[in-house]
Amino acid sequence: MAVESTQVAQVRTFNRFYTKVIGVLQSGLAGTPHTLTEARVLYELAHADHGSTDHGSTDHGSADHGSAVDVAGLRRLLGLDAGYLSRILGRFESAGLVTREPSATDARRQLVRLTGDGRSAFAALDAAQVAAVERLLAPLADTEGRRMLAAMDTIRQTLGDSPGRPGFVLRPPEPGDLGWVVARHGALYAAEYGWDARFEGMVAQIVADFAAAGDQRRQAAWIAEVDGEPAGCVFCVAENDTTAKLRLLLVEPSARGAGVGARLVEECLRFAGRAGYRRITLWTNDVLASARRIYERAGFRLDGEEPHHSFGRDLVGQNWSREL
Repeated sequence: MAVESTQVAQVRTFNRFYTKVIGVLQSGLAGTPHTLTEARVLYELAHADHGSTDHGSTDHGSADHGSAVDVAGLRRLLGLDAGYLSRILGRFESAGLVTREPSATDARRQLVRLTGDGRSAFAALDAAQVAAVERLLAPLADTEGRRMLAAMDTIRQTLGDSPGRPGFVLRPPEPGDLGWVVARHGALYAAEYGWDARFEGMVAQIVADFAAAGDQRRQAAWIAEVDGEPAGCVFCVAENDTTAKLRLLLVEPSARGAGVGARLVEECLRFAGRAGYRRITLWTNDVLASARRIYERAGFRLDGEEPHHSFGRDLVGQNWSREL
């Protein structure tokens, strides 16, 4: 992207604000005697005990000492100047928090490990940081907290972090979610399939009918939430007294591949069975290949298809159903 001076200023303003919020400018992090960099070094040394870091060491230590970590690997992991890291480790060694020794297999390598006092110091630091984050989050409403955490995740992932597949929860719609369903259907189907505003209008009518009916015994909807933000949806409504209809299955691109769509369909089927329906149907279009695979795996069978021109495109509509 072409970077403008106002964008640079915005990032720098955020950095100044957030470093103040988390106390980086203070002499000690979260009220402890350790700086942010020292805290990160202690973190990596402490977590080497659990095998969660890989610094090239195979020495797992004794009952009184943690696993040994290769100093050069630690420096590369944290991106620290060799002299700066050496001074930090020197201070830790003087305080009895770490020991340093040459590698038994390569005298050119230096290993460092936490002592018992070092593990205690990290435990106190970790507890202080947890308490500080709790104080930060506690005044926020649930929706504010979820938005902030999702924004943090977005920053982290955009700048190169690569977490595993996202976890998700299913919940009933909350105020504002029905509008989200309409907006995201309109935006995603326009971007991915070129469908025009008539599709968004159809979705709006389906959602409006659902809200107006207010029949919680015979209809339901679910929102899939990832990191505090809506990431998918599905609706179950009545077609007639014995037949339910699955409608408006959607999964955000960022949440695809994590089983969100299959889980939404499964929940819809479970509800339809509990509500006393004997059969469930759905209408889709042949271009929606990913959704079709989900329906097939859930036991739906194609009943028929017919060409039509809708939403500004030539499409093939499909009717699917299954017994419950």
